Amino acid sequence: MSVVELARPVETPRATPKGPRRRVTAWHRWLSPLALLVIWQIASATGLLPERLLAAPATIASTAVELTQAGTLPTAIGVSLQRVLIGFLVGGAAGILLALVAGLSRAGENAVDPIMQALRALPFFGLIPLFILWFGIGEEPKILLVALAVSFPLYLNTFSGIRGVDGKLAEVAKTLKLSRGQLIRHIVLPGALPQTLVGLRQALGVAWLALIVAEQVNATTGLGYMINDAREFLRTDVIVVGLLVYSALGLATDAVVRLLERRALAWRRGFLA
Repeated sequence: MSVVELARPVETPRATPKGPRRRVTAWHRWLSPLALLVIWQIASATGLLPERLLAAPATIASTAVELTQAGTLPTAIGVSLQRVLIGFLVGGAAGILLALVAGLSRAGENAVDPIMQALRALPFFGLIPLFILWFGIGEEPKILLVALAVSFPLYLNTFSGIRGVDGKLAEVAKTLKLSRGQLIRHIVLPGALPQTLVGLRQALGVAWLALIVAEQVNATTGLGYMINDAREFLRTDVIVVGLLVYSALGLATDAVVRLLERRALAWRRGFLA
């Protein structure tokens, strides 16, 4: 158990409201999306919303089934997931490592932070031509674009978390005669963990946005390529299927991080009503 955990007061968890009222409230959240789908379908069926502008929900559902049965959609999802996973691991590791260097010393901050802030201000689309010139048109520029986008949220949040650790805990470390390595392991890292997990959630969202951009450029596989190819043939149904899959994958990965957050920060449940 870390010093941060020992220093926190013990809180008695409060019971969360359960029962019929909570179930009714959850059911009410589905009313507006369902109403939107009904209005969308009616507008398409009556011709108010032309097929060339946006396909009907029924058409989109049918197209999704066809693409799944043909194997096109599962293959595209697999390729895109692989790119996001590799890019996220590379960018996440770089962002956290640079945050540790900058957060633990003034010299590290002066060396790392100006460069990271300058890179963060660069327009993302402007980097695409350079990445193609440097790394070609294979998988490398796509993965590196995702990695670069992912590194900034994790760097900023982890850096902020490190600098936000309570200074009184350092006094506790001195009393316990902890080494610098033990100080980082038992105080700094646990203290920065909540902010790092916030950065992790932001980074996953940014990863999917970066992938959409990366897969529009010289891609021959993946969800972005499927969407770009459908645009050439005015297949709005395929485009919407691809976008919905992007959204679903983003929500799924965010749910995984939220589960990790609940387990890693179980002590915070006592502060929730």
